[in-house]
Amino acid sequence: MALKSTIIKAQLSLSDMDRHVYQDFNLTLAQHPSENEQRLMIRLLAYALNACEGLEFTKGLCADDEPELWVKNYSEEIELWIELGLPDEKRLKKACNKSKQVVLYTYGENNQAIWWQKHQPKLYDFKNLSIFSLNYSATQALARLADRSIKLTITIQDGEVWVSSDSANIEIKPQQLM
Repeated sequence: MALKSTIIKAQLSLSDMDRHVYQDFNLTLAQHPSENEQRLMIRLLAYALNACEGLEFTKGLCADDEPELWVKNYSEEIELWIELGLPDEKRLKKACNKSKQVVLYTYGENNQAIWWQKHQPKLYDFKNLSIFSLNYSATQALARLADRSIKLTITIQDGEVWVSSDSANIEIKPQQLM
């Protein structure tokens, strides 16, 4: 019997002073059985960092041809493709060809630098690609906030992110690689 996704309800109160986005979001996410809490929380973080009209979660791990989040225009063209992890060059090339803008958030312990060193020379060919590295200890702390019902206050200023809950305050400094 196949395992079912876990439904996560998230309330985000966002104050993004860098982009002047101040909004509350009530989100419903499906956590795939193979998705760990760290990845789930990074999806929420990516949502907050890119919050805009039309941003939505996709099928994610269930669909190889979709990103984690995207924005489509009225013609169903992909305006923004948001990817997580350490994808191969072919996937990023496909994303850059399908979308006007691609944002990748890398994460993980000890493997980001190796991935970046290996792929960096080829990735500079993709002019519509931005890459941000997320610190492992910060994303691990973020993972500890995962629950079926999540209530977070996220403040973004000068590229720094503060994630607050009833039990923790976490500072995350996404490092722009490209």
